[in-house]
Amino acid sequence: MCIAIPMKVVDIKGNTGVVEHGGVKREVGLQLLEDIRLDDWVIIHTGFAISKLDETEAQETLSLLKEGGFIE
Repeated sequence: MCIAIPMKVVDIKGNTGVVEHGGVKREVGLQLLEDIRLDDWVIIHTGFAISKLDETEAQETLSLLKEGGFIE
């Protein structure tokens, strides 16, 4: 099963970003979104940022994913 997960943007180099959650960092493609900045929260799916969201939405989503046992 694939799950889209909110992660925080911690580095940007062109169309590639580094996102982080819970100490895990991943390189992702940023080509699908405009105006992504450091510290933005984005939804990651299959290696790409597919949506931008605010921190409150991100934390609520992460909480639900934890409750459901999908993430630690």
